[in-house]
Amino acid sequence: MGKTRLQPSQDSLKSFNFSLLDIFAFLSRVTLIFCLVSSISLVLYSSFATRQHWLRSPALVSKPGPDLGSGPTNISHILFGIGGSAAAWHDRSRYSSLWWKPSITRGFVWFDKIPRDIANIPSTVPPRLSSRDWTKFRYSSSRSAVRIARIIKESFELGLPHVRWFVMGDDDTVFYPENLVSLLRKYDHDQMWYIGGNSESVEQDERHSYDMAFGGGGFAISYVLAEKLVKVFDGCLDRYHYFYGSDQRVWACVSEIGVPLTMARGFHQFDIRGSPYGVLAAHPLTPLISLHHLDYLDPIFPNQTKIDSLKALHNAYRVDPPRILQQSLCYDYSRRWSISISWGYTIRLYLSMIPAMDLQSPLLTFKTWASGMEGPFTFNTRRISPDPCEQPIFYLLDRVEEVERMSGTLTSYNVLDNKCNRTDHVLARTVQRIVVSAMKMDPEYWNKAPQRQCCEIKDRGSMKDQSMRIRIRKCRPQETVTII
Repeated sequence: MGKTRLQPSQDSLKSFNFSLLDIFAFLSRVTLIFCLVSSISLVLYSSFATRQHWLRSPALVSKPGPDLGSGPTNISHILFGIGGSAAAWHDRSRYSSLWWKPSITRGFVWFDKIPRDIANIPSTVPPRLSSRDWTKFRYSSSRSAVRIARIIKESFELGLPHVRWFVMGDDDTVFYPENLVSLLRKYDHDQMWYIGGNSESVEQDERHSYDMAFGGGGFAISYVLAEKLVKVFDGCLDRYHYFYGSDQRVWACVSEIGVPLTMARGFHQFDIRGSPYGVLAAHPLTPLISLHHLDYLDPIFPNQTKIDSLKALHNAYRVDPPRILQQSLCYDYSRRWSISISWGYTIRLYLSMIPAMDLQSPLLTFKTWASGMEGPFTFNTRRISPDPCEQPIFYLLDRVEEVERMSGTLTSYNVLDNKCNRTDHVLARTVQRIVVSAMKMDPEYWNKAPQRQCCEIKDRGSMKDQSMRIRIRKCRPQETVTII
């Protein structure tokens, strides 16, 4: 009977022990699964957050304040606001990757929604979603123009520290940041400034405004102007709902504050069709700030893709940012040749003496944006003859290198094929390469009264290995570029 009474007790103990082991095993599995899921989630979140920063714009993260630091403006004082489109980002992201410098450049590309294949698109610009507030505003033709216009307001409301300038651009805008810094450094960010450029095509300026900074080329707004602008911006957007573009809306609102456009010719909207060669080969005497509409233009360098062309230009730009595309003119008086150098890009050799005022006018290698006509433009142009014997001999950049302990440069330019068989052309084309030496340009050069630098032909124009040597230098006190 004792055994009979003890057996249930032992069975209960075994059952109890089995239940404890079962529960412990179950809890262990749950804990293990929880830790595993948490770890995977943490890794995925960290990777995604680091790469994408998909955040809605808050109403106000922290109260923004003017930059309290002293000293000249530098790249960390600029906040870029790039208008992006989920539909176009797959192709457009390649432009921003050319100029954006992670951990140095500040700003965001603002999207209407998350691009579908964002994880597979290499991009260095932090993305951000626009708030949904923009959908409540009226519009006439372009709803996205409202969202893009509000980037200036949403950028300001992020409250990021030490921002002196807000710079707006499109997802196909290529900026040249060092030159942008040189430009903005000239202006007091504690005053109200609205800086940019208008369209190259008169038809576009007449349709929109000559007094407006065209957004594709980019524009800059100082902190104190942005501070005043955001207080009235939403109401202003509704007042000007009938405008076509985001840049036109911004301009109209800035006009209500009473601030005019300060023109900077280095912002290139590029409202042109065809080849941009003529503009770039005779760039105005100002630093190159931006290029736009590159999808609609021929490649900068023939026989290269558009992106490879931009990379080639950037290789020269990185060596000497202030000098890129700057024009220098000189004459070979013995041969009666005129030479125009666009540093880091091209050289034109004319077999006659051409006045400086003509050499600095762009060749008409492009047409107007909308009508496809040969003008009018907002600058002088020169027609280029269809006869190759009446054209200059063209040279394009081949190599760029730093010399003289990194304080100077050597650039070489190779001749392009020309179908002219006239004797003087054939003899001139024996100059297969032109090598140009120059000291690096001081960024402070742009804070002085502008003057085009001079150049001189070395070794009296004699050739070695089918190469001519030219030196770019500062003009001497009494020196001019004059036909004798």
